[in-house]
Amino acid sequence: MLLVLAILGLAGAVFVVRRPLMMSAPACMAGRWHGCFDTFNGVVLLTLAALPLAALVAWALARGRRAAGVMPAWRISLAEVGLVYGTVPFLWMTLIPGGGAGTVPARVSLVPLRDLATMGPIGIGGNLLIFAALGFFAPMRFAASASVPRVLALGAGCSVLVETAQYVLRLDRVSSVDDVLVNATGAVLAALASRRWWRTTTEAPGGRPHPAPVPAR
Repeated sequence: MLLVLAILGLAGAVFVVRRPLMMSAPACMAGRWHGCFDTFNGVVLLTLAALPLAALVAWALARGRRAAGVMPAWRISLAEVGLVYGTVPFLWMTLIPGGGAGTVPARVSLVPLRDLATMGPIGIGGNLLIFAALGFFAPMRFAASASVPRVLALGAGCSVLVETAQYVLRLDRVSSVDDVLVNATGAVLAALASRRWWRTTTEAPGGRPHPAPVPAR
């Protein structure tokens, strides 16, 4: 049911933004950097086009794990593919240089909640989604991250790295503490949505549980 709702939501979102996405289609089909890889529309279009490939990779991983007796094969495989597929495009979009990249001074905003008013609903929604896949799938794949405080720390740490990269590379973006707060919040909210599927036991590298220690006699 959750998968069906996700597919319907994605299809509805694509229908709403179909015209802006198609503006980048010629540049992406021609493999041109400008107009495709350096625009939000182009990255979103490529992400949607890569969805069948992501599904194929998840199926192949799950089939290999089932053949090897690793369980639960589908949960682990979907978590791995979903984590990468749902995070990399958003990271790419956060690192797209602005018009004054390399020429304008690096900017930083360290006052909490000051930039929220200027983000607007779209900006806040986008920041919530940046590490949503990380928060949703990481606890499903790694037992070490299966707690709300750890997901919060993971999301905040990754966001700090992104904001630092924006500042160091002078991408004509504002490195804001509010971005870190909203990114981490998005990771936690997504993690809570997947809580029933979290991995709660430590498993061996092959996917099998560690054998219980034999008591000494």
